Amino acid sequence: MQLTEPVRDELCLAQAENEGEGQALRQGRRPVRRRRVVGFLTAQALVATVTAALAVALPVRAAGPIVTAALGVITATPVMSEKQVDRAGPPAPERTVENVKADVAEMKGSAHR
Repeated sequence: MQLTEPVRDELCLAQAENEGEGQALRQGRRPVRRRRVVGFLTAQALVATVTAALAVALPVRAAGPIVTAALGVITATPVMSEKQVDRAGPPAPERTVENVKADVAEMKGSAHR
């Protein structure tokens, strides 16, 4: 058995695995981006509503800085990360790693014979 054949096969398998994992990760990120955009727009509307509500009870000059200070406090707190993206982790060709280990073990065994 030549060494180049198993190596070439494992490289092809690793490439196929990485492409599949990358595709799944890209598809998982699309809805996350949409939710972030809609969430950002919702937050802008909420800020405008809160500022307008405070302007009814306080002068407009006071309502703006109060809302800005509150947003600064909220921004300073840790933000929760997207669980789905965190769970994905870096792509690793698991089957390829296992197959390479098996090939190396087989070649070591045949070298001792």
